[in-house]
Amino acid sequence: SPACASVIRFSSLVSIRIMWLDARGWSILGGTVNFFRAWGAGFCAGLTITFVDVAAYLDANLDIQKMGEDTMKLTSMTVFTAAAIIAGAISASAQDQPMGFFVTSVGVGNGADLGGLDGADAHCTSLAEAAGTKGRTWKAYLSTQADGKRGVSARYRIGTGPWYNANKELIAADLDTLHISPNIVKRTAVDENGNRVSGVGDKPNQHDILTGSLADGMAYFPWAEGDHTCSNWTSSGEGSAQVGHHDRHGGGNISWNSTHGSRGCSQENLASTGGAGLFYCFAAD
Repeated sequence: SPACASVIRFSSLVSIRIMWLDARGWSILGGTVNFFRAWGAGFCAGLTITFVDVAAYLDANLDIQKMGEDTMKLTSMTVFTAAAIIAGAISASAQDQPMGFFVTSVGVGNGADLGGLDGADAHCTSLAEAAGTKGRTWKAYLSTQADGKRGVSARYRIGTGPWYNANKELIAADLDTLHISPNIVKRTAVDENGNRVSGVGDKPNQHDILTGSLADGMAYFPWAEGDHTCSNWTSSGEGSAQVGHHDRHGGGNISWNSTHGSRGCSQENLASTGGAGLFYCFAAD
């Protein structure tokens, strides 16, 4: 969209200027502009005219000339005025963002038997609405397995983003960012009430989050051996479920969605490796 193009242009333009400034050692200004760039890239979907105006303002106040080598005249007033405008726009935009991501504060209570995908989705909706977020379409971040083909992939159940947590922090702007460099750590992977979920160092540790997915959010290939979804989220006994770690610690990698398999599907099995039957919920609308 034109709005999207504007913010991408603004992001790219400022990114170039960061390198230009850094090359000459303007570390303070370089850091400030880098902050602008990061936020500009994250507000594509909710762009307002303020951001377009800020980009134009920066263009009008940056005087780049060819005099043997490039020289830049950038007054501190320009930088700090732009910073104030952007900070205000960011604050207003963040306040307008409804919750679109959370870790369930409690599981269904029957191990990895969530009642299938429908039962898991219903659990997400119930928790979100009890926390005050109504009118959104909630999907559990869970994949399934099928005979002879790939099952349903979590990646394609949850919409396209952006997603914010209950504390209005941006988790990811789109599916690619979510699966490559999401803002998912213990501090941001909060439950539907904005509370932190227990992880490494806490008692009990409950950082195992059910996903049944590969790191790219896709379902397992049909030739993959074993059960990775506790019989498509209907077993509380035999089987196994692939889990991620919301705190990005332990398990041999730092994956939030595909760290290791569970020892079984019962509540006790899940607890034995640091879980409680919790899973991720995303707004898909």
